[in-house]
Order: sequence, then C-alpha cells, then structure tokens
Amino acid sequence: MGRVTERRKVIRIRDGAVSARPDTLVAEEPLEIRLNGKALAITMRTPGDDFALAAGFLVSEGVLGTADELQSIVYCAGATVDGSNSYNVVDVRTAPGVVIPDITLERNVYTTSSCGLCGKASLDAVRTTARWAIDDTLGDTTPPVRLEPELLASLPDRLRAAQRVFDRTGGLHAAALFTEDGELLDVREDVGRHNAVDKLVGRALQSGQLPLSRTVLLVSGRASFELAQKAVMAGIPVLAAVSAPSSLAVDLAAETGLTLVGFLRGPSMNVYAGEHRIALRAAAAQG
Repeated sequence: MGRVTERRKVIRIRDGAVSARPDTLVAEEPLEIRLNGKALAITMRTPGDDFALAAGFLVSEGVLGTADELQSIVYCAGATVDGSNSYNVVDVRTAPGVVIPDITLERNVYTTSSCGLCGKASLDAVRTTARWAIDDTLGDTTPPVRLEPELLASLPDRLRAAQRVFDRTGGLHAAALFTEDGELLDVREDVGRHNAVDKLVGRALQSGQLPLSRTVLLVSGRASFELAQKAVMAGIPVLAAVSAPSSLAVDLAAETGLTLVGFLRGPSMNVYAGEHRIALRAAAAQG
C-alpha cells in the first residue's frame, strides 16, 4: 500500500548557497472507487483511510446514509496487468435492498485533488437528495447550534496543531469535525480538501454517527460547492473555511440552511449564510 509521504532529491538554494538533500513530500496516487463491481470514480488522493474516503464519497452521492446500508469495502485483487494488488482500487458493496440513486455510473467520473466533481451537481439535485434537513429555521423544536465568534476563531489553530503530516511536508489540506462546544472529534489530511472531508464523513458513517447534526466542519482552504454539498449530505449544519467560498457554495448554503463562514483568520471572519447560528449580538451592537 502507498505511503503517506515519499522522499525525493531536491536542490536547495539558501542565500546563494546551493546544496542537494532529500525532501519529504506528500504522496499522491489515484484511487478508483467501484460500486457493486462497476467503476464509478477516480480521485487523486493521499493513501490512507481509503475505505472511509470511498464511504464518505458515496454519502455525498446520496448512495449511503447509514452503516447498515454498507455491506463491505475491499481492495480489488489483481488490479494491475500482472495480477498484483495496487491498493488503488476499492469496491464498495451495498447491502441487499439498498436502492442506488441515478448517479450515472457510465460517466466514469474523474475527480482531481483540487476541485472534486467539477460541474457535476446542481443546487436542486443536492436539495432533493439530502437525507437530513439542516434548516432549523423552519420550526424544528430542537434548538439550533449556536456558536460564539470567539469559539470559531479558535478552531483553525487547533486544526493546524493536529496536522501531523503537514508538519513534515507542508503540502496537505485538512478537514476537522468539532462539536458545538469546540471539542475536536476527528481530523483527516489529504492532498485534496474534498478527500479529507470524505474521510471524515466515511468514518462517521462506519461508526453509525450520521447525521452529524450538531457539529462544525472546518476546512483548511477555500469552501467550494463540493464541500458545501458534502456538509449538507452528511447533515452538518456549519461549514467554516480559512479562505474564500465560491458563489455556488454560498447559493447552496442559502438554499439548504447551511451556515457558511469564510476567511476564518484569527478574530476575523465573514458569515455568508446561516447567520442565525452565530452569536452576533455584541458585534451588531458595536456596529
């Protein structure tokens, strides 16, 4: 199985001095995801947590929602021409009776480590396939998640402190799940931020924790439509990112009731949607 990091020779130039040395790089390898024996998607990922990645991907596709809908995940033997197992192909088997939604298996989706399933879904598709409603402004008797800005501001440093592989390579994105009280539940790293989220969601599915209805998802980069989609499909009410959201991510958040926070850097942040979950009273009074 591929390693998380690899070593490569690098020519280092510092203040005019030239030297050769080995450098530690994050590994990137393709993973083919098969569903009941049929090829579905290929993603470039950092090896590790492959089964969770595949399970989380299928949550975002609307295939899986509970642990009992997942029968098995295995690496495919004989994945190469010589019959050896590359550990880069996984087959997900659903339990008998699970209805597979129309995810156009013939499309042979290719996902990159940077953008996910580019241009694949629409706002309507996500809204109609999501299993759990996260819009708690519609009369739900359960009190909504309520977050102080100071708590949100503390999360990026806690995520950064938990990024073990980033410390060795400087080349990984990360995603973390926190409770509404700021407790770190899980953190995953990958060359693709959407893969890191899939690994988090897949692990939650496997342990029977979906929907993640009272959690905060924090990602280390920007908030794309893909990441907003994955949060909604996992029942996560709050998505925060240290960088900018895309316009479509903001539209999806507004459509579904997702709280979307961007540019979360120190005490500063922008709230693009779902501001009812953020305690803004003090800030509003000062404004």
